[in-house]
Amino acid sequence: MSDADEPDKTTPDFAKGVPAAAIPEGGMLAGHAGDDEVLVARIGGELFAVAAHCTHYHGPLGEGLIVGDTVRCPWHHAHFCLRTGVARAAPAIDPLKRWTVRESDGLIQVGQQVAEAPVKPAPRAKARRIVVVGGGAAGFAMTEMLRREGFDGSVTLLSADADAPYDRPNCSKDYLAGLAQPEWMPLRDPDWYSGNDVDLQLGSEASSLDLKGKTVGLKDGRSFDYDALLLATGAEPVRLPLQGFSGPDVFVLRSLHDADAVIAAAERAGRVAIVGASFIGLEAAAALRSRGLEVHVAAPEPVPLARVMGEEIGRWVLGLHKQAGINFHLGQGVRGWSDGRLTLDNGETIEADFLLLGVGVKPRTQLAEGAGMTVDRGIIVDGRLRTDAPDVYAAGDVARYPDPRTGQRIRVEHWVHAERQGQHVARMILGDDAPFSDAPFFWSAHQDATIRYVGHAEDFDPPVLDGSLARQDAEARFSKAGRLLALASVGRDMSCLKAGVALER
Repeated sequence: MSDADEPDKTTPDFAKGVPAAAIPEGGMLAGHAGDDEVLVARIGGELFAVAAHCTHYHGPLGEGLIVGDTVRCPWHHAHFCLRTGVARAAPAIDPLKRWTVRESDGLIQVGQQVAEAPVKPAPRAKARRIVVVGGGAAGFAMTEMLRREGFDGSVTLLSADADAPYDRPNCSKDYLAGLAQPEWMPLRDPDWYSGNDVDLQLGSEASSLDLKGKTVGLKDGRSFDYDALLLATGAEPVRLPLQGFSGPDVFVLRSLHDADAVIAAAERAGRVAIVGASFIGLEAAAALRSRGLEVHVAAPEPVPLARVMGEEIGRWVLGLHKQAGINFHLGQGVRGWSDGRLTLDNGETIEADFLLLGVGVKPRTQLAEGAGMTVDRGIIVDGRLRTDAPDVYAAGDVARYPDPRTGQRIRVEHWVHAERQGQHVARMILGDDAPFSDAPFFWSAHQDATIRYVGHAEDFDPPVLDGSLARQDAEARFSKAGRLLALASVGRDMSCLKAGVALER
């Protein structure tokens, strides 16, 4: 055990025992037992002892929220069952460790660690051959959930990516900044796929879909038969049709390969120009600035993120990046890129060693369109993520589904939401017919501040801001006609968690 892994011995010692009154009904307390950090919760008169930190990014579960028999992580809203330790909802995948716990003579004591329960075979599903098209968040999450739940049929994961499924959000955050090591990026070790009998086909791009014959065809001529199919083809970065924007010194940032290419360019550069003040564009600007580059950001909007977050949060985010030395050229479109110069609409030019585009993405719907499925700015699915083709589902960035809160069809481009949708489809195949009801969630890092956002608001009245953004203690509520649609928080994790519960209900 390294020093960094040493438990905080100033916390309550559950091995010695803590007063029973310290954990009332519906409450929880973080402490330690020997060399383990443990969380004890009391639900329905029962005590449960689980690991005190989320298995995703090590978030402190003691600062989270108990909902039913689960605890939700304050950082990225993973759900864990307190009874079993199982990660019920992404982004966490691995379960929490558990311990025995007893209450006697007014004391609560934690005992031995409990062995993880073996996977029980799932009820035999009608579908025996599962094919997943897309190795991103939704595709991986569905595959993992099928095997976790004991599905014993065949599972084939077709990915056009050269890399096995990885932590894509980090591509524009710590990995791009050089703070996350390459070995941290894979969601599972390579031997997990063979060990769980998952046929992972990398570099395999699907090119055709025969809905009657239930066959997926690949560009290389191979084909795969299915009983149930998930289309999780995701989205691809938009490339502006402007002079010079297809050159070798122009990059996008979507995949691990893209991130590696940008890192390689940054290592031999002193200055970068970024087109687009999107979340990805701003996160990339911060990461490249931390590498010592001079960074220039050009975008047509006068205030970044105002369309999504409102002008007050947008101006605050802009100030954070300006304080870090990032240069902004706002309210300006771009004309072209040539000889290391980005030309703006007003004639101004920005000199740079390379150009990075962060102007949004578009859903990859070509496969569904070619098969005659219903497509409208995404693959149309119902409230259970079923397409209009028999035994075909869609999830993640490519799926447009009915929002259970407004009834309007929405398409959500968030990593956690894509994972949750993939998990939902796995449960559907295994016999659960519940509609998908999770509230979208994402987080975005800007210099030393993190915004957490739950819900979905494409059209909203002026946001109601409470607290101080300058002190990183604030929340903004996004509503329409009095109905809460979303909440963004900075330094108020509990508010964000509670808003998520309210939106689910």
